[in-house]
Amino acid sequence: MSNVVLLGDSVFDNAAYVGSDPDVVAQLRRTLAGSGTATLLARDGAVTAGVLDQLTRLPDDATHLVVSTGGNDALRESSLLQARAGLVAEILTRIADIRDGFRRDYRAMLAALKDTGLPVLVATIYDPRFSEPLQRQLSTTALSFINDVILREAFAHGVDVLDLRLVCSEDADFANAIEPSSRGGEKMAAAIASYAAGLPLAGSQVLIR
Repeated sequence: MSNVVLLGDSVFDNAAYVGSDPDVVAQLRRTLAGSGTATLLARDGAVTAGVLDQLTRLPDDATHLVVSTGGNDALRESSLLQARAGLVAEILTRIADIRDGFRRDYRAMLAALKDTGLPVLVATIYDPRFSEPLQRQLSTTALSFINDVILREAFAHGVDVLDLRLVCSEDADFANAIEPSSRGGEKMAAAIASYAAGLPLAGSQVLIR
């Protein structure tokens, strides 16, 4: 029997945003029924460094680790998107500093995950659904720097990647601009359950091994 542990932020800990509809962990438990269960250690508002604390509560029967983090790391730097435009070099230097800080935290997290000896699946950050076109464009562009770190570090550490930009690809997959709806959660749960079962993913469920 598998016990899939969800780590990270509100992408998985989304109960506060779906009302009476099932959250991600409930949908995953239902999908895994008969073959395993799921444990939620992810916490709304957590940043990448916080995953290390979540790992201290890892259950003894954990079989798979699935992590979605980075969105809140980016969110705390979102003031950059409202800053007055200046020299391109100044803006890119600031973005590079943010990227490099995130890389350090992400590497430390991946090292701790690998130390558990369990299979690890990390998720990219999906594209936000802000209603204002320019805000959506700017935030998606900024997140591409964070997603590049996730992909590069995941490959370097030999862990699998679930690309949530392709899984949660429709407005209906979101409860608000940055949180998954129950529909989005259902898509993620299906992909994670397939991963835990060792099955190939199809359609909008995109896994990079």
